[in-house]
Amino acid sequence: MASAFLRRQNLGICQNFLSSSAPNRFIYSKNNHCWQQNGPYSRWSSFFRRDAKAVDMPATPFVFGSSSSSSSSSSSFSAFGFVGWYLGMVKSRPIVTKSVTCSLIYIAADLTSQAIGLPSTESYDLVRTLRMAGYGMVILGPSLHYWFNLVSRILPGRDIITTMKKMALGQTVYGPCMTVLFFSLNAALQGEDADEIMARLKRDLLPTMLNGVMYWPLCDFVTFKFVPVYLQPLVSNSFSYLWTVYMTYMASLEKATAA
Repeated sequence: MASAFLRRQNLGICQNFLSSSAPNRFIYSKNNHCWQQNGPYSRWSSFFRRDAKAVDMPATPFVFGSSSSSSSSSSSFSAFGFVGWYLGMVKSRPIVTKSVTCSLIYIAADLTSQAIGLPSTESYDLVRTLRMAGYGMVILGPSLHYWFNLVSRILPGRDIITTMKKMALGQTVYGPCMTVLFFSLNAALQGEDADEIMARLKRDLLPTMLNGVMYWPLCDFVTFKFVPVYLQPLVSNSFSYLWTVYMTYMASLEKATAA
């Protein structure tokens, strides 16, 4: 009787052990995003002082891109990385970025002007280029930033009438003031006195203004009509490349004879 009872107990223990030795079962927990072990193993693991561990699984499977996708992403970064960086600098450091841009455009324009106008026997005038770079950096770049912001506050619309008003302001206020300042400052840096500067203005200012009226209205229309305010100085500087070639040529003319 006792032996039969012991055999039944041993058989029950063996069956429980065998069932617990079956392959581990895993249930995916949607709440925790992981696979967890369940069943008798968890009870026997605690019995054997083993910590039950969950196998972390990502909520979504990994997707390995092909070489073509990686190459396209790298090419897009190379194409737009500099543009994105520049636009970020325009947003974060607008005055410095626009001033440096204007200075670089003036350097390129002056080098172009010298390449066109200088005889082959003469060398480049580095001091002249530095004068133009300084003017773009210190005077024109910051003034363009403040001018376009001022005009956008005074005339915030982009309709045809408002755009024409902005163009008129540029041609009658900003343009003449900056042209007078450009000729005067450049002449002063070349050592000309007040009488010689006035003589230069009498000789060069009116022809320059007339040529500006033929060049700038279309450029200003595109800038004011279609370009965001924070990018308007950049677009204006881009248009000003050819104009600056002409301006640096005019500024390099021999001093006028004082009356």
